[in-house]
Amino acid sequence: MEIIDAIILGIIQGLTEFLPVSSSGHLELGKAILGANAIPEESLLFTVVLHFATALSTLVIFWKDVMEIFKGLFQFKWNEQTAFSLKIIISMIPAALVGFFLEDFMEVFFGGAILIVGIMLLVTAVLLYLADMAKTTDKDVSYRSAFIIGMAQMVAMLPGISRSGATISTSVLLGIDKTKSARFSFLMVVPLILGKVAKDILSGDISFESSQSAAMGAGFVAAFIAGLVACTWMIKLVKQSKLTYFAIYCLVVGLIAIGWSIWG
Repeated sequence: MEIIDAIILGIIQGLTEFLPVSSSGHLELGKAILGANAIPEESLLFTVVLHFATALSTLVIFWKDVMEIFKGLFQFKWNEQTAFSLKIIISMIPAALVGFFLEDFMEVFFGGAILIVGIMLLVTAVLLYLADMAKTTDKDVSYRSAFIIGMAQMVAMLPGISRSGATISTSVLLGIDKTKSARFSFLMVVPLILGKVAKDILSGDISFESSQSAAMGAGFVAAFIAGLVACTWMIKLVKQSKLTYFAIYCLVVGLIAIGWSIWG
């Protein structure tokens, strides 16, 4: 893999992990428009490196929150941090179950399913618009809402449904404070990413060649920096109720994708 390709893929991963436009959906669209051979299949190791970079950028942005959580957990008693950690675990259950038991089934929706991508982008657009129209409240995440948000994250495994868009929109529509919604959405995915990274590493399918080092490093740095920018930007956009811009974007791209699949 060329270094420039690694940087481009890193930027795409870093931005789309946080911005509500669906990274998987855009990848499928890119393959359809440019041709499957135009986008080189990155190695499993490179995918792991990019995912780890975005997880790390989340931890950097929320390092104070993460430190508070660990401090609370190591008090070994029931407190606010322990309760928050339990909510994160609850939110992980739906996606983790699907990823563990239905991974092969989910792959059916990838690989040129442009009509599905287009329809799901329209769903994302509706969710983002409704979230922007929702009233501002100071409600916190409950155990029930954590599970519902987790269900949204599970649905977002489909190409075209934005994970951040689905989880933040669901949170806001449940009446949760917008800043708390963004915080919970970004923190809840970190254990899943790290778990997926660990699973891929332990699978034994990863191979490494020294010639890949420069590209791997470039991709990691690009994904990490892009993730920092996108995460910070997304928090501000949610607070300022400016998700409608992304709703319009998803609507336009979704309609183009549907038209492409029917008449292309």
